[in-house]
Amino acid sequence: MTSLDAYYRKEHARDPVIIASPEAVDRLIDDLMSGPADHNLAQLHSLDRPLLPSGFPDHEVMVGVSRDRNAGIIAFMDGDVGNIFTAGMPGSEPVTAYFLAGHPMEYPENCEVPIALVREALKEFLLTGGNVPACVEWKTSDLW
Repeated sequence: MTSLDAYYRKEHARDPVIIASPEAVDRLIDDLMSGPADHNLAQLHSLDRPLLPSGFPDHEVMVGVSRDRNAGIIAFMDGDVGNIFTAGMPGSEPVTAYFLAGHPMEYPENCEVPIALVREALKEFLLTGGNVPACVEWKTSDLW
């Protein structure tokens, strides 16, 4: 069974949320959309991918939502693809309206996509055992 662990509230630091179905992905996105404004970003890891020799995951996915724009971002990082971001809607400034458990995070400009596409990509990440979602376009940035 494929699954992800998710951290997006302070209490998840010791007890991450386990995401094991497309419906659980929807619940995660809904929780981010309706939760505190400074908790609108989740850090995820596929539990199906191998760990590094250090015992840490070999990748990281950040998923953020903006309820005001009905949009979100996805950042994917691993040793093979490096740091990539969703290639999205035009913007003029780096996005700073994303917060992981109250901590502000900055992302490159033009990386927000419609929230429906965020849902689709995260479900693909889950169901493929942690592969880079192909349903979105990706870009790199010097910011990261």
